[in-house]
Amino acid sequence: MRNAVNKEPTYYNSLYRHGVDEKRRVQIPAKWRPEKPGTELTLMLWPKAKEGPCLRVLPPAEMAKMVKAIDAMSNGDANKVVLKRFIGSESVQVSVDKAGRICLPEGMARAAGIKDEAMLVGLLDRFEIWNPQSYEKVKASDAVLAHEAFKLME
Repeated sequence: MRNAVNKEPTYYNSLYRHGVDEKRRVQIPAKWRPEKPGTELTLMLWPKAKEGPCLRVLPPAEMAKMVKAIDAMSNGDANKVVLKRFIGSESVQVSVDKAGRICLPEGMARAAGIKDEAMLVGLLDRFEIWNPQSYEKVKASDAVLAHEAFKLME
């Protein structure tokens, strides 16, 4: 939350291209940083894009919603345990340091192709971290689908 008194949510919007240092730290935009020191964000390898994986970053409230949604699935649904195992094993908690950076785990950064630069992409309630070249492909795919997607808002 950006403003603990008014309980205004943080909206993750816009695009940011940042360098990644030799320790795999990437700057989080000031508007996106948790206000409460020590707040942990969940960083997970997200394999869903055909253009390749990215790192998805969830604030605590969104991670709690995801866990609740998975827990609500039927225990007879084999996908429930697959999701729990995959998300549980492919995610880590990260804190924003005093300089406003998070450290990308080596294996996750390598799997997502993130080396010297990263593209931070707002998804309104969460954000993604992409290899810039992979993101350009995703952006092109999104542009093709946007007309149909916006029909959902009518």
